[in-house]
Parts: sequence; structure tokens; C-alpha cells
Amino acid sequence: MRELLRVAAAVVVGLWLCCTSALAIEPETAREMRIHEARIVINQPGDFDAKKPTQLILFADPNGNTIEQTLGARLEPGMDWHYDIQHIAAQTRKLRRIDREENVVVACLEADKKSWPLWRKEHGDANGKTIREIVDQVSRAVPGPVKIALAGHSGGGSFIFGYLNGGDSIAENVNRIAWIDANYAYDNENEHHGDKLLAWLNGDPKRHLIVIAYNDRKATLNGKPFVSETGGTFYRSGKMIEFFNSHEESRLTQGNRGPFLEYCGMSGQIHFLLHTNPDGKILHTVLVERNGLLEAMTWDTPLYAKWDEGFWGDRAYSDFIAPLPHSAPATAPATSRAVVSGIPPRPANAMGGKMFCETIADLPPKAREAAIVAEIVKGNLPDFERKFCQVTAKANGHECVFEVIPDYLAVGSDQDFVRMPMTPISAKQIADAFGCTLPTRKMVNDIYAAAEVKLEPKPLTEQREAVRTFVQHNAIIAEQRAGKPLGLLIAGDKKDVVISNKLKEKPNKVAIYGWHKPDGKPIQPLYTGHGDFYADYSHGIRLVKKTVVVDGKKMAIERLLKDPELSVLLSDEGPIEASY
Repeated sequence: MRELLRVAAAVVVGLWLCCTSALAIEPETAREMRIHEARIVINQPGDFDAKKPTQLILFADPNGNTIEQTLGARLEPGMDWHYDIQHIAAQTRKLRRIDREENVVVACLEADKKSWPLWRKEHGDANGKTIREIVDQVSRAVPGPVKIALAGHSGGGSFIFGYLNGGDSIAENVNRIAWIDANYAYDNENEHHGDKLLAWLNGDPKRHLIVIAYNDRKATLNGKPFVSETGGTFYRSGKMIEFFNSHEESRLTQGNRGPFLEYCGMSGQIHFLLHTNPDGKILHTVLVERNGLLEAMTWDTPLYAKWDEGFWGDRAYSDFIAPLPHSAPATAPATSRAVVSGIPPRPANAMGGKMFCETIADLPPKAREAAIVAEIVKGNLPDFERKFCQVTAKANGHECVFEVIPDYLAVGSDQDFVRMPMTPISAKQIADAFGCTLPTRKMVNDIYAAAEVKLEPKPLTEQREAVRTFVQHNAIIAEQRAGKPLGLLIAGDKKDVVISNKLKEKPNKVAIYGWHKPDGKPIQPLYTGHGDFYADYSHGIRLVKKTVVVDGKKMAIERLLKDPELSVLLSDEGPIEASY
């Protein structure tokens, strides 16, 4: 059975402060994930502000291109030419420079074997639902609520069509869909793509569909055409236009814009730009290079007039092209790429734990949770929590080794950190971003048994949900563990937020368990009485890596927990089907 989910998060880019031309590239961070045989790199601004709305651009890579090539880099002698044809990172940086009201985040998606059409074929009829899982997982890895733009170039457009096929409707948080010479797979007769797009557009006037293509039927290679009369994006664009014109509410007006035919409808919600290609050139990648993403993301917004050159002009993002990160290969890539597991390094200017707690102490709950997620996801946690400890579980002749952080998740440095209670929804966002999950009740017992430092619980009774109580309890724990080096596996200091089958019976709840006393008995039996919006000083978040080792072989923890035979290694509730 295909592994349903595996994620490995890694920091792949630090801060770029280099100066190119007259402009400095602003700090940014990036981290890597793997989900369903797909590789994703999420690039977000270094000054990500959880109080601002967030626009997440999911950009599906074209066939044969790596994420690094799609993001682009300053081309140097000896570098592969693919780094200089899309520049999604530089176009995103330009977008950030003109859009100060939002966090602009871009996630590039690379299919294994570097082909989304092939990936979809290998994943069978369920590929659409799997793509929707990828979209949901990536969006949850970005702090706070997000608006999602689905975009793709060339074969990357297949990812978007897979998304359309994966459900009867398009999710409400998708606010923009853009095919940049990528709409080869449009099919309304069998897949009802047009019907779904029109229903989605009708649902909110702020939603936009952008299609950019060229007359590829006129293009020639070695003097011969390579696209049939009914193939290519020009033909498919015509079929899309035909569909929208067949409905009164979406009829398009046609005009000319230089060498482009321009079609607009629904007061700007629909926007087609089709290059007539009178010279018979191959313009496939040029449509992206000449500001295609900027055109797609700013059309029909106040930002449209704020960037230079305009679509089809010179590169408006030249000043934002960065050198190639050291982690990326400069020459043609190998067929596979190892993924390094890890958590982002702590930013040099990150706040200490106590100061951070003071900044969020008086925030309303939702804003507080968003701030916690943003702070930890960007790497503001102590260094000792980046080193996982191994715990061994045995049952029925099998052995499982799983890895956990040594203490409960905290904000700050090794010298100044505060263990940070949070809702299970926030914990899940952070766990997803770091390639982790939460423990089960049995795992909490196993962790306590294996702990090198066991503390006696010290309950508090007043203002349990107040951030300043979090700090007070953290100080009590610090006194208890004085003299013990950081990094030892510790338990007994808090209850655990856990995953449990009880969440199937009681959805939208938080499951808590543990806080073992010195005799090994937990203060808190497995309990699901609080809503999933609840967190108090006694709750702790223990991250568990999603990959475990069973009888010497690696396995996804989700797969193990669902296995009728092996789940007993990590669950005393039988196979685990529920999660947050």
C-alpha cells in the first residue's frame, strides 16, 4: 500500500541580504517538505507577521525542472540554463516589495520523476484527492489562515487539473487559479472543469482565473510544427473561452493588447492573454520569464499598476534575482535528491522566551495562537530541541524505534526559553511544518519510562489559560530540573496533547493525557472534554518524527498506526484512525 503521508522538513535557505543593483533582497526563509512522493519548498518572508493576512502561492513545477530551477537564480558560468527561465522566487520577491499589506508565501511543488502528469498516472484514480491532501497539508504548514493561489507552468498545470478532479467544488480559500501555458488537460465534457471553475468564480467576486498561452500551432522546431491543430494550450484556451461564452454571466469581451488577444469577463474575474505568435516562435517559457507570475498574481488588484515594465516587457524582477543557494546543484540535477530532516535555525534577532510571552500575553486567543505558530515555525525554539531522542517499543515479537524532542516544545533560546502550551490545531500546524506528529497515549507512557529525567508534577489552580501562568509554571519546572543538562529526555513536567481514536467520537476536541507522578501513574487519564480551542499551562506539545524504524526498516508512523498487526507497538487503542 502506498504510503499516505510522509513529510521531512528542512531549512534549505537562510537569509539573503546581498545587494543586487540598487535594491537589497529582503530576508527570507525556506523549508522543505515531502508529501505523497512530492517535494515542496516553502519560501516565506523573514519578517512574516502573523497579524497580517497571508497569500500562499502554490506553484507546480514544469516537467523536467527541479524546485531550485523553478525558483531561479543568478546565472553564472557553468550553471544549468534552467535556472534562468522562470524566476518564481524573484517574481515573488518583487510582489512582496509592492504588497506590504500581506505575507506573500510561495511553495514550489516538484513531483517525483519531475513530471506531474506521470505522477498523476502512477497515483491512479485517487490522484486528485491526493493532490487536495497535498494542498491542505502545505497550507497548514503556513501559520494562520491563508488564501491560496494555484499556479503552474507547462506540465505543472496538470497538478491544478488534478486538484479540480479531486472534488465536486473548489475550496473556498482558493482565491486565484493561473495556468501559464499549462492548460493542456482542460476537459469539460468528462471532468467538468469549466463547470467547477464557473461555480467557483460565481461564489466570490474576489476570485480570479488567469490563463496565459500562445499560438503553439504556429511554432516550429527544426522547421516543422510540433503541435497538432487540436493539441497544445492555444486550442485548449479556445475551448475554455467557448465554454465561458456559452454562459450569459461569463461572456467574454475580446480586445487586443500588443501581440496578444485579450479576453475578459465577469468584471475582470476572468482574464485570458493569448499571444498570436505571428513569427512562429517557441514562446513556452518566455510567457513565465517576461513577468508571467506577476501578471497572474496582480491582475485586477491595486497592485497591478505598482510594478514596472508590465507583462511582456523586460524583467520587472531583475533586482530580486539572488545567487544560487549553496544547497542547490549548479549543474544539471541528478535523478533523485536526498532530503535532510531538520528544524529551521534560530534567527539571530529572535526574541527570548520571556519577552515573546509578554508580547502575546494580552492578545485574544486566535491572535495569540497565530503568533505562537509563526514564531516557532520560523525557528525561534531552543537548540537543544532540535536533537531528537530515541525511544524503543516492543510488542508481539516486533520492535519499533521512534524519535521525540527531549522536552515539550518551547519558544526562545537555550538560555531563555518558555515551554509553550497551545491548541492542538496550532500544534498540528507546527508538527506538519517540521515533518512531525503528536504521540499516542501509549507513546507517552513509553516516553516516561525511557525518560532520563523524571520530575514530580506541580499543578497550579488559578488563571490556568493565561500566558503569564505559562511563564510561572515554566519557572517551577526550571527549579525542579536545575543541574540537569539540556537535551536529556525529560518527562513529568506537563500533560501531553495526544492523538486518539476518541477524537472520532468527539471531533473538534483536544485529547490530553499523562503528567505522570513518581509512582508512574498519570494525573490525567485520556480526556476529550475540552474543545480544540482550549489550552492551559499544564498542556505540553511533544513532537514525534513521522518516520519510525520497525524491525530495522523505515516506515511512516501513520501507516504503522493504521496497521492491524503493528499498531500495538505505538497504540493501546488498536489501529489509530483519528487525528486533528
